[in-house]
Amino acid sequence: MAQKTSKYQRGAWTSQSGFILAALGSAVGLGNIWRFPGVAYQNGGGAFLLPYLIALLTAGVVILLLDYAIGHRFRGSAPLALRRAAGRPGETLGWFQVMINVIIAIYYTAVIAWTSMFFIFSFKQNWESGASTQEFFLFDYLQLDTENQLTFDLVPAVVIPMVVFWVLVLAVLALGVAKGVQKANSITIPLLFVSFLALVIGALLQPGAVDGLNAFFTPDFSQLGKPQIWVAAYGQIFFSLSVAFGIMITYSSYQKRRANMASSGLVVAFGNSSFELLAGVGVFAALGYLAHTQGVAVGDLEGLTGPMLAFATFPAIVSALPLSWLFGTLFFGSLLLAGFTSLLSILEVVLAGFIDKFGLSRGAATWGVGLPMAVVSVLLIGTTTGLITLDTLDFFSNQMGIVASAIVTVVLVIWVNRRGGELAGHLSAISTFKVGKIWQVFVGILAPLVIGYMLVQVIISTVSDGYEGYEGWYLGVFGWGTLALMLIASIVLTLLPWNTPVRGFKAWPPIPGAKPADEIANAAAFDPSAGKES
Repeated sequence: MAQKTSKYQRGAWTSQSGFILAALGSAVGLGNIWRFPGVAYQNGGGAFLLPYLIALLTAGVVILLLDYAIGHRFRGSAPLALRRAAGRPGETLGWFQVMINVIIAIYYTAVIAWTSMFFIFSFKQNWESGASTQEFFLFDYLQLDTENQLTFDLVPAVVIPMVVFWVLVLAVLALGVAKGVQKANSITIPLLFVSFLALVIGALLQPGAVDGLNAFFTPDFSQLGKPQIWVAAYGQIFFSLSVAFGIMITYSSYQKRRANMASSGLVVAFGNSSFELLAGVGVFAALGYLAHTQGVAVGDLEGLTGPMLAFATFPAIVSALPLSWLFGTLFFGSLLLAGFTSLLSILEVVLAGFIDKFGLSRGAATWGVGLPMAVVSVLLIGTTTGLITLDTLDFFSNQMGIVASAIVTVVLVIWVNRRGGELAGHLSAISTFKVGKIWQVFVGILAPLVIGYMLVQVIISTVSDGYEGYEGWYLGVFGWGTLALMLIASIVLTLLPWNTPVRGFKAWPPIPGAKPADEIANAAAFDPSAGKES
């Protein structure tokens, strides 16, 4: 029977540099700038860099390469590639990863909206109109309702930029992989690095900057014996590299057959970590200046991590600096660029899954799937309790959903389907250096043990202590309930038939002892060049 051809060609990067820039755009996000400096400071300062480096090499790089190998060898979105690698359970896992991205996109757009408004505020330091920068952010801007955990009272100053960025990001995605995602990253990522480097240099020239750097880098080696510092290091590496929730599987599936995937993985991993270190230097140099102006130690400052660092502490720093409008626009402009490129990758995972499964056109998938998500996003996060909902969704999707996804990926792909040797052989065959037994030990044994320990600790803590003092019914709906809804949706989507099933997919290059891929695929996603160089 003649093979059916696809109704369209799957997206593809036009060059190796295009893929690397897109992968960096996904990895370098808001968490690099506001999460890493605080995590490092709270976990031993300079001493934290040792477990951080170990975590990068033993978990970050190896899980990143696992995602690369799955996506590149099995040529599909997360549901399709994992279906080919691990059968029907793999597809369910792939849809769970898609659902993680749905949840993240729903709240991530709000943070980008906040950032865009603070970029505008930077020109006149509007935050100085509040009793404090923290009061301005929480109550003047977000209009936070402290008496309720859930309202549907919309905040226009949040909703309007949210709508603008939903339309903008969907318009870019509708253009496709090369003309949309790649072109956007090729512009924003160089601009991000230049603008943030300028910010760092400016911060280093301010009085008190050295005190901030001392607070950031001074090692407290007594912390190394505490399990928490190692969990924090692995957690930071794991989440900042965009691994185990479908992004790198999807992005690598758009690479050419003979692309050098292992080298690309090293570039992305070390590029991401280099930016995190740069962010730490810049942020703590600025905090040192703020402490200098207030006559206190850096450690006595409040709001040294998370959104409060970005939207409360840093505006206070900006107001105290000379040329404050310039520092403000550089900081919030950098945040905006980092967030936008990450949001592109998050939504690309969602669109790719629906395109592959149901044979939708790019435009139909973008607007048909994206617009309902935008409506939910505005109604949940654009409200007076949006910050609380965002915090809860972020905790459960990241601290539990992504970690669980990583463990199940290893179990299904490496343990149950025994594809470790095949994937290592695939990376070795197309890359400039060999990926062998050591990688298989790290990805199959060490990484899941460490990540599993993290997951168990988080679950025990959340079950026994709750989260942030939120009421049980609220966590049941927006925390545990969200995880349950994601799992149910994943199972339902797996049970739905693929559009125009075809047979004949062949993973390339041939690897001795490799198992056949699951042949159920989507005609629209079927790669007719299988076995050839594309």
